[in-house]
Amino acid sequence: MTARRLHLNAFLMNTGHHEASWRLPESDPYAHVDLQHYVNLARIAERGTFDSLFLADSPQLWGNLAQRPAGALEPLTLLTALATATEHIGLIATASTSYNSPYNLARKFASLDLISGGRAGWNIVTTAGAEAARNFGLAEEPAHAERYARAAEFLDVALKLWDSWEDDAIVADKAAGVWGDDSKIHPPRHEGRYFSVEGALNVPRTPQGYPLLVQAGSSEDGKRFAARYAEAVFTAQQTIEDAQAFYADLKSRTEREGRNPDHLKVLPGIVPVLGSTQAEAQAAEQLLEAHIVYDHGVGRLESLLHLEPGTLELDAPLPADLPPESAIEGAKSRYTLVVELARRERLTVRQLIGRLGGGRGHLTFAGTPEQVADKIETWFRQGAADGFNIMPAVLPSGLDAFVEHVVPILRARGLLRTAYGPRQTLRERYGLPRPANQYSPEFSAAPEQGGPPSPSLATV
Repeated sequence: MTARRLHLNAFLMNTGHHEASWRLPESDPYAHVDLQHYVNLARIAERGTFDSLFLADSPQLWGNLAQRPAGALEPLTLLTALATATEHIGLIATASTSYNSPYNLARKFASLDLISGGRAGWNIVTTAGAEAARNFGLAEEPAHAERYARAAEFLDVALKLWDSWEDDAIVADKAAGVWGDDSKIHPPRHEGRYFSVEGALNVPRTPQGYPLLVQAGSSEDGKRFAARYAEAVFTAQQTIEDAQAFYADLKSRTEREGRNPDHLKVLPGIVPVLGSTQAEAQAAEQLLEAHIVYDHGVGRLESLLHLEPGTLELDAPLPADLPPESAIEGAKSRYTLVVELARRERLTVRQLIGRLGGGRGHLTFAGTPEQVADKIETWFRQGAADGFNIMPAVLPSGLDAFVEHVVPILRARGLLRTAYGPRQTLRERYGLPRPANQYSPEFSAAPEQGGPPSPSLATV
């Protein structure tokens, strides 16, 4: 029996996940639009034999420009460049089902998968927030359940498009003058509630069949969606008990959907702040907190909690009469995580902003490389994670330190590969089968024959 291995994903965010990272002397305030910065990060992560790297995205300009570097390169464009600068590491991009069309997005991910040799992944998001909605001609964001219903149909169409070429559609018979077999092309001819898509994709079926399907929502709608479709889930958990409960719940839901729960990988986020001693690590964390501009943090927190500007007081706790999660239409699970963190630890607004400054609700941990490795191993072995979303507070130094000092410990403990070995697709690296084409004679509806089952709006 093959030993279970830890999955590591590098979550790359401009100068680092800490909101004050750009203010450090080592940081480049223009790194967020510098291709070479991301090439360097990708190569560091590949040196650490990470499974994948990940770029978040949103179709809007977040917050105010005073707080931290704002704006971002379009992730699929950036990942295409990174595909040519790396050999092994998976390339995962966020793309919204609320503000894209299935044909164009399916074509972009198929192109990335072909260019990278089978290393593409799609983080499927439904995009919360009225600001994004207004960038696409809507007065307000669609309701939470409506966004997930659209996402299900969107994915249904994307799967049909990726399968619209059978694997052997290209004949390439020069002697006969026959390049392809039209009988192996299957136009979706989809007519649904949200989309009407007639023709086959204009890109052949890719090395992976489909990109790795990733999801990050932890609300009830998000967990239902993940259990039916996702192959990796990025999640934010503050305690091992909460992480264990989430892990068990999601694996159980996945099994009830008729899927192998081992074919869904749960990866909580962790923001490691490293030092040669615990005191040194805590000093590094305190240095970052000292650079937080709290006025910026108050505004963002009021927006997350759906409060009027001027509601929060820095040295007071959160108001007692916050709305319940059921009243929140956007970012439900993050809202609940932040409120529960503040209540559980009796934090003032100032303290809460300090805790959120490093990872926006993800677990932040300051310690020695051995302590960080211990935390990762404990969660991995005790049913809280299949791996981790590594979110360095400062980039590139935080990722470099993790690879230089934590990765060797994980390798010595038998948790992480020492080298990539033969070239693999991203799916193979995550231990997942290549999906069978739904139009091929060999196709079976059983999930074990071909990845996630074909989506159905009635199940979401």
